Amino acid sequence: MNLRIIATGGTFDKHYDELTGTLGFADSHLPAALARTRMTIAVALEQLPLLDSLDMMDADRQRVLASCRACAEPAIVIIHGTDTMRETAGVLGPAALDKTIVLTGAMIPYEIANSDALFNLGFASGVAQVLPPGVYVAMNGQVFGWDKVTKNRTAGVFQPL
Repeated sequence: MNLRIIATGGTFDKHYDELTGTLGFADSHLPAALARTRMTIAVALEQLPLLDSLDMMDADRQRVLASCRACAEPAIVIIHGTDTMRETAGVLGPAALDKTIVLTGAMIPYEIANSDALFNLGFASGVAQVLPPGVYVAMNGQVFGWDKVTKNRTAGVFQPL
């Protein structure tokens, strides 16, 4: 099986700017993260414009959908910001693409100590290979159907609706 990973940004890919004390985007962390995972399956990495998910618009979600439609791989992992992950999943789910699509992200950027990014990437990549076709959210060791999940902003976790 081959796996496609689509990078859209989110906290996972944010970089810390020591001079300004802010988080922003530069190059994706995914090439380095994938090297660290030591995955032995073929992975195609596709990078879309890296955005904070709060800045994603309908056109950005349609771009993600178009990428999923166009790819040949039956399993897709989308690295996405956690704030609007469910909104993007809500565009992908009804499209019924006959592929397994798993959205994941991070609460702490990849390059910051104790980040959940690498675990979430590996977990999502594994479940994308075994779940039936559909759209899912995989965060911190749990998998949810795209329309049965919410982000609990107070607790900083994803949970069933």
